[in-house]
Amino acid sequence: MKKIILVVAAVALLAGATTAFAQFGFGAPQQQSGEPKAPELEYVVRLNVSLGQAFTVGDTGKGTRTVIPITGGTFEGPNIKGEVLPGGADYQMQCDGRTEIEAIYCIRTDDGVSIHVRNCGIIKMGGQGGMYFRCAPRFEAPKDSKYSWMNECLFLCQPGFGAGGGITLDVWKVK
Repeated sequence: MKKIILVVAAVALLAGATTAFAQFGFGAPQQQSGEPKAPELEYVVRLNVSLGQAFTVGDTGKGTRTVIPITGGTFEGPNIKGEVLPGGADYQMQCDGRTEIEAIYCIRTDDGVSIHVRNCGIIKMGGQGGMYFRCAPRFEAPKDSKYSWMNECLFLCQPGFGAGGGITLDVWKVK
């Protein structure tokens, strides 16, 4: 009798989870052959970040640590605009031709909202002068601001080298 009750409870729980997954778009039928459809991206912002003089901590046993101060900059996108605040830094760890980066800084929108940014990524030099340089920024906006949606999304970033030794970051939201 206990087994029957447990089985019925498990089925009810599974049915409830299936309904919740379907409500939020999970559990949609998957294609049985071929590649799955890639997620869509929505352009959010371009950051033009000014950088200070890099310095090296040295070989830490995990690799060579380099710190690049973030001295300011600007950003603009379809629904957001403002300045990159000075005081952050890009912390890089290089080992065996691969560099892991973690940039930590803040931005302030033109309507006065401060947003914390933590941007992690990889730089890997490839053959024939090629380079893989991609990041995944995370944003922390005040939950009562019009930018709170940034707290609930994943983002991808394609960095590039900007004028004057800075860096340009184009950011997309994964839909």
